[in-house]
Amino acid sequence: MTDLSADDHHRPHDLVGIGVGPFNLSLAALADGIHGGLAAAFYDQRPAFHWHPGMLLDGATLQVPFLADLVTLVDPASPWSFLNYLRARERLYPFYFAERFHIQRAEYDAYCRWVSEQLPGLHFGHQVDAVRWNTERALFEVDFTQLDHDGEVEALGRAYTHNVALGIGTEPYVPEPLKPLADAPAVPVIHSADYLDHRERILEAEHITVVGSGQSGAEVFLDLLRARPPGAEKLHWLARTEAFSPMEYSKLGLEHFTPDYTAYFHTLPEHVRDELVPHQWQLHKGIDAATIAAIHDELYRRTLHGGWPDAVLTPGVLVRTAGRVGATRIELHLEHGRQSGRSRLTTDAVVLATGYRERPLSRLLAGLDPYMCLDTSGRPRVDDTYRLVLDPSVTGSVYVQNAERHTHGVGAPDLGLAAWRSATILNSLTGTEHYPLPRRTAFTTFGLDGQRRHRPMPVPRDLVPLTEVR
Repeated sequence: MTDLSADDHHRPHDLVGIGVGPFNLSLAALADGIHGGLAAAFYDQRPAFHWHPGMLLDGATLQVPFLADLVTLVDPASPWSFLNYLRARERLYPFYFAERFHIQRAEYDAYCRWVSEQLPGLHFGHQVDAVRWNTERALFEVDFTQLDHDGEVEALGRAYTHNVALGIGTEPYVPEPLKPLADAPAVPVIHSADYLDHRERILEAEHITVVGSGQSGAEVFLDLLRARPPGAEKLHWLARTEAFSPMEYSKLGLEHFTPDYTAYFHTLPEHVRDELVPHQWQLHKGIDAATIAAIHDELYRRTLHGGWPDAVLTPGVLVRTAGRVGATRIELHLEHGRQSGRSRLTTDAVVLATGYRERPLSRLLAGLDPYMCLDTSGRPRVDDTYRLVLDPSVTGSVYVQNAERHTHGVGAPDLGLAAWRSATILNSLTGTEHYPLPRRTAFTTFGLDGQRRHRPMPVPRDLVPLTEVR
């Protein structure tokens, strides 16, 4: 094993990014456009970029327009835009005639991989182990392990940097009652994040249960429904929500995913923010109307010759406990919230479309614990430029991407705000407005002080006279 600690003597970076998902990839792409150069390095333990490979179902589209790429909403002329990707692949005219505003997920994944394969400063196969503040050098130390193609340790290294950007993303969430089954290899209980890897095995099961009422659950249920013969579907779809509800996708509703709303949300007291977020689930956890329509159409088609499909869709249900029956069957203990009734469901396979949770920062940032400022719930405080609030003795900055929903609201994981957040971080880091950002982004005025925030800057009268004085 090689020791790369010789990096200690290299010139410190201006920025080290940890994780190369879409958000830090956006940051890297916009950092590449800073004139005069920015010494930046980005590390990710995976061998290459991949975005939710287990859910790249045929025909599945993004829930945001293609303009929500890595850079366009801040820098449309960037060489790393989706349109430039199409141009490089000689696909601009086919895309033009396809008239697609929402592209397929597989195409977005291919676009991001195209960027990641060309953008300098990205280091895959590098697992970051710790981040510390070096008081003598007034720099962050970033320790990493370089991995080979098999994931084995190849070398150890350390980088020094003035600033850090955490983009470690989210991880699949498995409810506590189902964790023992999900960890048992003999029992087909998988998270939707791994659906495509296990799809054939799941389809071989006699009876299949999908748990979760969001977009992923709907797409998995629809895919399974289409793959099963009419009259012998043997599918069950369970959800905790009161209904299989559509996502809020009205134009004014979407303004909750603007920088204006983010700024408003950040000014709210902590307890108000915590009360507000759970009530906004339909803004980001609902199902798009096209998927709901496709499910209903498929179910209806199966009634044309009489009878009903063998598919049960039950909202308002909680999985209380779960266990094995025999060698491979699964028993789910259910409770209906409104009826206060309980029942059991025996099934042969379970797909958990139960969402994702922010990865805890505590492991990586344990070395910064003495400097961290926490809120009353023990979470990191994050300022309006996406910086962790640290003790003033730390002169560098730690920025976070998609780890700030408790301070910035439901837009934290939204791709449509990726470029804006990246530009905000870079403007803060460089101390200049390298990427000019609009003063207003929504027709809605959020809060009573919104008019004051949106008021245009006064134009100095003595700069440009309207008429020539004679």
